Amino acid sequence: MSRLGELGRRPAELLRRPASKPVAAAKKIAAKKTAAKPELKKPDKPEESAELLAQRDRLLEKFTVMQADLGGAFYEMAIRDHVRLDVLTRKAAELQRVDAELLAVERELELERADAAGLCPGCGAPYGHAVRFCAQCGHALVPTEAGA
Repeated sequence: MSRLGELGRRPAELLRRPASKPVAAAKKIAAKKTAAKPELKKPDKPEESAELLAQRDRLLEKFTVMQADLGGAFYEMAIRDHVRLDVLTRKAAELQRVDAELLAVERELELERADAAGLCPGCGAPYGHAVRFCAQCGHALVPTEAGA
């Protein structure tokens, strides 16, 4: 008999782990990720940068906890051989929404740090002063001449 089959026969209370351990581990991971990123502030708007950094940190922690929760939910469903895709899809969609918010905040911070010329009209990524095409999506940033 496989190990997974043995786990499926155990009582549910033996398989449950306290919720505080994954959350604490997720917070440690989030702290390591934020500590690894250098935090450069633009001198003319320090309060705005501090607010964006705080928002990024909150979103990063929320993302990490939600990611651990999604993995834990799938594991618990899998060992009981009762996977509910509707629940997992809903959790994944919420995780994706938080990830998109986090990406938007990180782009704003990058725009402040890099003293970028602007944002790509195609994807919203910041670009530098001498750049002709977006590095992320390839969109032309400089108008091209039709007759040339």
